[in-house]
Amino acid sequence: MMMIPRRHDFDLFDDMFRDPFFNESESKLMKTDIKEKKDKYVVDIDLPGYDKEGIKIEIQDGYLTVHAKVDKEDNEKEKGKFVRKERYMGECSRSFYIGDNIKEEDIKAKFHNGTLTLEIPKKDDEKKLPEKKYIPIE
Repeated sequence: MMMIPRRHDFDLFDDMFRDPFFNESESKLMKTDIKEKKDKYVVDIDLPGYDKEGIKIEIQDGYLTVHAKVDKEDNEKEKGKFVRKERYMGECSRSFYIGDNIKEEDIKAKFHNGTLTLEIPKKDDEKKLPEKKYIPIE
């Protein structure tokens, strides 16, 4: 026999929305896949609910930063009490070290169906040895 404590404050909606599928902190995370190809890296970042205009990508000090902002206003005319409201308003960002040799013009970016795809070329990040200069002998 299994004993389950009885709760007097049982609420079907609250219990259902405690499921990890509805966990708010999970939905804000920028889930990212990075694939290595022969001559580039392909980065896929999930940004469901964001618009292309709310996404900014920058490079500074060798770090690529993706910053996304969403501000959805609820313009519903329907009156009534919300049982649960899950519209996210806010911003998030992630940074990746890509090295000092990659410039903005080297990266290709596209946003389609809630996924931001970045193509970052592979470039050697090694410091080149200074070129040897010889003193001419007369």
